[in-house]
Amino acid sequence: MSATTEPATAGAAPKKTPAKLVFAAPRRGKPPRHLADLTQAERREAVAELGEKPFRADQLSRHYFARLVDDPAKMTDLPAAVRDRLVSELLPSLLTPVRELDCDGGRTLKTVWKAFDGVLFESVLMRYPDRATMCVSSQAGCGMNCPFCATGQAGLTRNLSTAEIVEQVAAGARAMARGRVPGGPGRVSNIVFMGMGEPLANYKAVIGAVRRITDPAPAGLGISQRSVTVSTVGLVPAIEKLAAEDMSVRLAVSLHAPDDELRDDLVPINNRWKVAEVLDAAWAYVERSGRRVSIEYALIKDVNDQAWRADLLGRLLRGHLVHVNLIPLNPTPGSKWTASRPEDEREFVRRLEAHGVPVTVRDTRGREIDGACGQLAAATKD
Repeated sequence: MSATTEPATAGAAPKKTPAKLVFAAPRRGKPPRHLADLTQAERREAVAELGEKPFRADQLSRHYFARLVDDPAKMTDLPAAVRDRLVSELLPSLLTPVRELDCDGGRTLKTVWKAFDGVLFESVLMRYPDRATMCVSSQAGCGMNCPFCATGQAGLTRNLSTAEIVEQVAAGARAMARGRVPGGPGRVSNIVFMGMGEPLANYKAVIGAVRRITDPAPAGLGISQRSVTVSTVGLVPAIEKLAAEDMSVRLAVSLHAPDDELRDDLVPINNRWKVAEVLDAAWAYVERSGRRVSIEYALIKDVNDQAWRADLLGRLLRGHLVHVNLIPLNPTPGSKWTASRPEDEREFVRRLEAHGVPVTVRDTRGREIDGACGQLAAATKD
C-alpha cells in the first residue's frame, strides 16, 4: 500500500520489522552534582555535609534561581572562603555555549551546548510580543529513530541530567533579564520539552527539571506548570505515570499519522503502542489533569498530508479536549522528506476544522539557522 492510497477496510496488513528503538541511554560518566539536581531539603543536607550551615543552601538558591547570578563574585552575602567551596561543590559549570545563531531580528536565538563530556545538544529561545518560549533538550540525541527527524537519525548518546536541562532554561532567563534579546529586559514565560530527545524516555530527570523550573523562587525558577509542555512520541506507560504526578503541565503527543500502517514507519515506537493506545492514554491524561492535549503533526509532502488522513484524524479527535498543531516539516540536508504543498496544508486544516477539531499551523521560526531539532548540533559536530 502506498502512502497516498486510502487503505482497504478488510485484510491484514503485511507484518513489518520494527525499527530499532533505544530506551536506555549508553552508560557514561555522570555530570557533576549541581544545586538544580537537588530539592530544597537535599540542598541543605549537601551544604551541611560540607561543614557549612544549612541556610547557605538558601542563599545559593536565591542567587541561582531568583537573581539568575552566574558570577560567583556577585554573591557578596557569602564569605569568600565559603563561597568558593560552595560554588565549586554545588554550582559547577555544566554547559559551555559552542555556537549561537539568531534570526527574526535577534528574537530567535539557538544555542549549541557542550557538556562536561563533550556531548552536544541544543536549546532555542523564541521571543514573541506576548511571551518568551524556551525549547529545551532532554537527551543528547534520541533513540526513537523517526526517519524524518535529524535528532532521531543521529541516535541516542545519553540522557541529560536534571541540572543540565534546568541550566538551558536558566541561561535563557539570564539572556532575557539582561536585555540580550531585542525588546528590552523580560522573562521566560513558557517552556516546551520539544528539543532533542524523547522526554519521557528520561523520565526521572525530566520530572525533576519540571519541578525545579516551576517551584516558586528561590526553590526554583517560578514558572507556572501550566506554561510547561512535555512532548512524547507515545510512551504509553510513561504517559500514565505522568498523569499520576498530578501536575498541570500540558501533554503534547507527536502523532504524525492517524493510521497504524504509516505511523509504524514514521514513528517506530508505534510498533509497540498503537495509535488507539496512545490516544487512550492521552484522553486519560486529559481527564486526570483537566488540561487540553496538543497533537503534534508534521506535514510531509505526499506522505501523511492526504485529505483522507485529515478526515481520519478528525474522526479520532473530535469530541475530545484537544488541539492539533500542524508543523510544516523543516527538511534536513539530503533528506527525501520535505514540507507539504501550501494547498495541501490548507486542505488538511479545512478538513480538521470541518470535524470541529481546533487546529493551528506552527510558526516556522529558525529555518535559516538549522531550526529543526538536531540540525545545528550535527553541523557543529561535523
